[in-house]
Amino acid sequence: MRASVCADERGYVMKHATARPARRAMMRRMWLPGRVALVAAALSATGLCAARAQDGAGVHPPLTPTRDVQVDYNVQPDGVPEPKPIRTWFAYNGGLMRIDSPQGMGETILNRMSRQVTIIINPQKVYSQLDARYGIRNPFLLDLSMTFARKGASSVAGVACTQWDVTTDQGNATACVTDDGVVLQEIGVDGDGLKGRLEATKVVYGPIPDSMFQPPEGYRKVEPPPPPGTPAARDNKGG
Repeated sequence: MRASVCADERGYVMKHATARPARRAMMRRMWLPGRVALVAAALSATGLCAARAQDGAGVHPPLTPTRDVQVDYNVQPDGVPEPKPIRTWFAYNGGLMRIDSPQGMGETILNRMSRQVTIIINPQKVYSQLDARYGIRNPFLLDLSMTFARKGASSVAGVACTQWDVTTDQGNATACVTDDGVVLQEIGVDGDGLKGRLEATKVVYGPIPDSMFQPPEGYRKVEPPPPPGTPAARDNKGG
């Protein structure tokens, strides 16, 4: 079971602790299937992940951005005809991340330090917060559950990066990562088995105010729906 948060063109749909097959089916219906679905997944710092990294000789790029940075991406899941523009912000060595949806429908804020996901819905001026108790993983960040092999130097969006072969239990990908941990390009299968491509189009380094990682003033907090299968969820269905 995993917690996931996805958005579609008409607004935000929040799901908590969905099973993997159901989550994948849901993602394919959303505006950006899979690639920008934010997943509260197995914590990358577990002993199993660390052991796997050691087995891979311990060679890997920086796993999160080490500097404050804003990155614009084009993201294109496999089978989607046109890429979608996504804007992201990273701060506190990747401890804070914000992802803006297209058309300004809303934002998703990931706080890896408190293991919290905040979903902001602009049309309704509301937000919701989810407890990502098992950690946070998404296609813009790497983790130690992956194994890496260095390929060579390259550049994306005018920024130098190193190409890496990336292997997970779900498949293979290539990623171009800067020396300070920014993923500029990723092509292939991510850690959740979802295939596609993301590529940076603009990279801007500089301080990012903490307010970028907070719900806007005046927005109302709403409680997320209960996880499927829990007593609260069954009560909501009237049975």
